[in-house]
Amino acid sequence: MEDTEKGSQEQPESVPEMGEDAVTSVGPSSPPAMTEEERQELQEELAKVEDEIQTLSQVLAAKEKQLADIKRKLGITPLNELKQNITKTWQEVTTSSAYKRTSETLSQASLKATAAFSNMGSVITRKLEDVRNAPTFKSFEEKVETLKTKINPSAPTGDPGNEDDGSAENTESLISQPENSSSQEPLMH
Repeated sequence: MEDTEKGSQEQPESVPEMGEDAVTSVGPSSPPAMTEEERQELQEELAKVEDEIQTLSQVLAAKEKQLADIKRKLGITPLNELKQNITKTWQEVTTSSAYKRTSETLSQASLKATAAFSNMGSVITRKLEDVRNAPTFKSFEEKVETLKTKINPSAPTGDPGNEDDGSAENTESLISQPENSSSQEPLMH
């Protein structure tokens, strides 16, 4: 039976940090070898420590109030403190070696990406010029120009009453070509 009592005494219970909770957690189970005088002395020490804790709490509260008053007089608001903390943190981050390495890497990647996009733009420009210079596109461009001049002549020539100058046939042949291509549209959709 003594072994079970020793086992329960060896396992410390969690002791709260505040005064009264600490007293209640220790409880009345004090060792029987303690004299009344020792018990009285411990109780006085307990009261003294509790008083010190209360005094320290009051001092801390007074210091916090004093701090708030000084900050208010200096114009330091919580928002200003937050800004200062953010600025300080940002400065610490930007001076860190990890940030510098990352910044250098991103800078190099940016330069490479810019070069790649520039190259890609040049290639696209060249390809579009090649397409524009292709015989098929030239032929198409000429047909569009002819159609444009037939529909909207820049300088009216000839008799306005004479519409039988052969231009109607040319317009019909140009117009019939887009109709053929429009018949292919449903296949593309």
